[in-house]
Amino acid sequence: MRIVILGAGEVGSHLAKMLRREANDIVVIDNDETRIKALTDYADVTAVQGSPISIDTLKRAGAGKCDLFIGVYPYEERGLNVLSAIIAKKLGAGKVIARVQDDGYLTSENKLMFKELGIELMIYPERIAADEIVDQLRHAASSETMDFVHGKLQMAVFRLEENSPVLDMQLLQFIKSLKPQEAKEFRVIAISRNGNTIIPSADTKFLYNDLVFTIATRQGIDSILHRFGKTSVEVSKVMILGGGNTAEMVAASLSRQDIEVKIIEKNKERCLELAENLPATVQITCGDGRNSDVLNDEDIREYDAFVALSGSDETNVLACVVAKKFGVPRTIAEVENIEYIHLSEDMGVDTIINKKLITAGRIFKFTLGGKARFVKYMSGTSAEVVEYTVAPGSAITKAPLRDIPFPTDAIVGGVVRGSEAMIAIGDTVIEPYDRVAVFALPQAIKEIDRFFK
Repeated sequence: MRIVILGAGEVGSHLAKMLRREANDIVVIDNDETRIKALTDYADVTAVQGSPISIDTLKRAGAGKCDLFIGVYPYEERGLNVLSAIIAKKLGAGKVIARVQDDGYLTSENKLMFKELGIELMIYPERIAADEIVDQLRHAASSETMDFVHGKLQMAVFRLEENSPVLDMQLLQFIKSLKPQEAKEFRVIAISRNGNTIIPSADTKFLYNDLVFTIATRQGIDSILHRFGKTSVEVSKVMILGGGNTAEMVAASLSRQDIEVKIIEKNKERCLELAENLPATVQITCGDGRNSDVLNDEDIREYDAFVALSGSDETNVLACVVAKKFGVPRTIAEVENIEYIHLSEDMGVDTIINKKLITAGRIFKFTLGGKARFVKYMSGTSAEVVEYTVAPGSAITKAPLRDIPFPTDAIVGGVVRGSEAMIAIGDTVIEPYDRVAVFALPQAIKEIDRFFK
């Protein structure tokens, strides 16, 4: 697949590396020589230097002949990515995606208008991050969650602590300890350990500080919490550090759910804007939330969750560590430096939000077969989670799963058939139009895609 990416900033560079890894032909456009050099020094991509809205530049990059055009130019001019995407489409690009910086682009009326102009997908990373944070707060017992088919199947990630009842237990022992009904309701699908992701075998042991990836039916959630020694936390009060766009959207969404929200923002002008834009039920405190005395004065101990969105990775992580010391059950930090993710988790942050990874998952779907409904990258692992709708006659339907030569670096976790959700086992036979959840390491994605075409 030939892909043209407009913008060699953080998002564009990350996409270029990730998509190139899948053997795609990648061309990146940017007018900043420093950004281009930083990318081409470590990524095997073609770079074209020039104006992002120049038709000549887009033609030189092959935008008119590409399968996918992605406009993710760093924020400098409002609408630049949208304009470039429209031009690329008119030049002949197959599919086009544009990153936007205004929630107004995503109203139903405006999305329809831009679709008529040829833009298949518009992405506002801050909105995606806000929705992800709100969703994670609904599942407050795990470090990360993902719903399939409106929650009929749920993937949940649990960190094993010192008091976990499964420590030093082999997977086979764990499976044998389950009641027959429990075995039908959830399954362990992967383990992340010291930065490496393992698709576990029968003799794999659960070790302290492992991140355990599970998939469960709606009925199996309580059982899985009990088995891993976790208790559910009902979130009714949330404190947010930082008052940027993501924080504003999170606060607005939570307030509609009657959750008490307090934002701590150090910029006085921004505090006034937040007070005008948000419902009166959202409390705005103007102060420096990096100071633990400020957090203490704002009664942080009374809150169920602390969300750090200050714009500084270091501040967000350290603030979450402080919140944990104050006894806050649930912490979420926005961490944009991917290299910091494992370190942040090791320091005890419950959930990491990374806009680049979330955005990449939305975009990566367009490089797979048409039956891939979405892709998500889970924090703490390089693995990808893909939901497929099974095409009639596809290879995955030809035999029970145990007889399918499925890649060893991937696992089918669960299946939704009509209104019924089931955990996938060796005897499971996948049928046309099933919705299937697959957990896979990056090197297996392209091979997996062929099973669903």
